[in-house]
Amino acid sequence: MTAKLVLATRNQGKVRELRALLADQPALAGVDLEAAVVDASAAGCSEIPETGVTFEENSLLKAREVARQTGLPAVADDSGLAVEVLGGAPGIFSARWAGEHASDESNRRLLLQQLADVPQEHRGAALVCVASLVTPSGVEHTAEGRLDGQLLSGERGDGGFGYDPILQPVGETRSAAELSMGEKNAISHRGKAFVALAPRIVEVLAVA
Repeated sequence: MTAKLVLATRNQGKVRELRALLADQPALAGVDLEAAVVDASAAGCSEIPETGVTFEENSLLKAREVARQTGLPAVADDSGLAVEVLGGAPGIFSARWAGEHASDESNRRLLLQQLADVPQEHRGAALVCVASLVTPSGVEHTAEGRLDGQLLSGERGDGGFGYDPILQPVGETRSAAELSMGEKNAISHRGKAFVALAPRIVEVLAVA
């Protein structure tokens, strides 16, 4: 099977999450998602600058450009951490909070240093995601999801990626990085956005 959908990312954690979500869709039973859903690197896409000022703008511009480059439907998301005491920052700058080519670990470390004196009751934060599907014919759909919680004072867990190890979701005693992929997908910002977008994605992938 050749690719039917390109996920506009080089982040393999996002690729695994989307494939896991789609695997639960009855209409896609029997579809080889490893072959049907590929990332931007596998599709030969060039790097796409994130020049938007909102999650939705960045999500759409990435999906539009990948659809243009590949001639295939494209799914993109833009997501980040919004910390209450920082006025919603890091926001769209979450992936490069510690610098243009910062690692997840360095981003988390800097944020924890910046919040070191903030008491637990004021460490509210949310992971926010806007996901977009764009087809080569110009059809566009977007969906938003969020995961509310509190920032921990240190890292816990080795699952997930990004800020997962330092965010404890509302109603949980574990960090997002201590949840299984299934548990995380059920409540995560990205999971909620992709689930809302899933019927549209299914329409694309279910076409023979």
